[in-house]
Amino acid sequence: MKQVNEFKNKQVLVLGLAKSGLAAARLLHTLGAVVTVNDMKPLEDNEAAKELELLGLDVICGSHPPTLLEDKKISFVVKNPGIPYSNPIVKQAFQKNIPVVTEVELAYKISEADIIGITGSNGKTTTTTLVYEMMREGEKKPLIAGNIGTVSCEVAQEATKHNVLVTELSSFQLLGTIEFKPKIAAILNIFDAHLDYHGTRAEYTTAKGKIYENQTEEDIAIINYDDQDVCRLGELSKAEKIYFSVSKELTSGAYIKENTLYFNQEKIIDVKEIVLPGRHNLENILAAVAIVKSRGVDTSAIQKVLTSFSGVKHRLQFVDKIHNRKFYNDSKATNILATTKALQAFNEPTILLAGGLDRGNEFDELLPSLTNVKAIVTFGQTAPKLERICTEAGIEVVKRVDNVEQAVFSAFDLSLEGDVILLSPACASWDQYKTFEQRGDIFINAVHKLK
Repeated sequence: MKQVNEFKNKQVLVLGLAKSGLAAARLLHTLGAVVTVNDMKPLEDNEAAKELELLGLDVICGSHPPTLLEDKKISFVVKNPGIPYSNPIVKQAFQKNIPVVTEVELAYKISEADIIGITGSNGKTTTTTLVYEMMREGEKKPLIAGNIGTVSCEVAQEATKHNVLVTELSSFQLLGTIEFKPKIAAILNIFDAHLDYHGTRAEYTTAKGKIYENQTEEDIAIINYDDQDVCRLGELSKAEKIYFSVSKELTSGAYIKENTLYFNQEKIIDVKEIVLPGRHNLENILAAVAIVKSRGVDTSAIQKVLTSFSGVKHRLQFVDKIHNRKFYNDSKATNILATTKALQAFNEPTILLAGGLDRGNEFDELLPSLTNVKAIVTFGQTAPKLERICTEAGIEVVKRVDNVEQAVFSAFDLSLEGDVILLSPACASWDQYKTFEQRGDIFINAVHKLK
């Protein structure tokens, strides 16, 4: 870990805890900052806050006091990514020209390792995991962190100059960066997402673009040639530009030619040898290949991963095959686009399990992707809306159940040999389940019960 003195004896506020806030508070305390922690969760139910209080940090729980910045003479704010910028303390900080960042900024400041940053509306976790696995197979000593589940500033403390820090980054995290500059930065794609947080697509796109913003000629920008928004953001970068494309044969970069994946005209692997299903995953794979080839990973290491890696949990994850029916867990598909991509991954007759939190949208955009869907099992608040579009699509077999477990059993009863049974909800899970992970685990357990 780099020795950073800019926080020593400074009054720093950590706003919001959870994993990232807890890690940031610990780190800042180690760096000599005078840390105040403010979290809405009451102290009696807040184990993280209790832990920090034992370390001697000033902990304020249960509310966001309006005079907190003045009372504590705060000079720096580290914000939990989920806290919106409409939060009164965040707004006050901007008015007072107090820097407001997320813990990703801290990770950059202390990391001895080069950072690879990966963002996009879809495919971040799969691509990040692929990069990590390819670099590990290629003996590049990678560490994995970020939105994938391990806090960046915590992992960065352990990183040395011999490591590479592979990070998955959300728009929430990137918006809270100032100096952050990854050695290699990739934007996979940009679609409408998180507009309730960012307000507009333009603001959301700007947040994603911050991953390229501070790069110099010594850095590398990995750019999706097929996405106009990503190309526009990439062209603003001063970094060396490397493109990838699913649809066009490029003169350099990563691309598909005659069902074979190439990088800079070197054959990497035949598409038919890749285990991970779906055209959308080819986009993720091409981005990963472009990244790791830029770090000198051998083609043999890439081939070994692509012929064995079957997916990240909850992201079009193959679960099991029972009586010649294949079960896939895509619980991470919390929007229409993700479910569309999942459906496009299969040519077999498919039984779709879908439904969840009603955010006010309809599902008409899903219609063109329902060609291979022979039946749908719905659950959750959006069940009636999904049933309406299935009627429009001419899907005759529609069944509503109470939960995901029941959906698995019903789908099996409706299935024939050769069918795919796919959980891809197109909705967030919060009407019935705490997280998409919990929803996916229930699906997996139900499949095991069925077997």
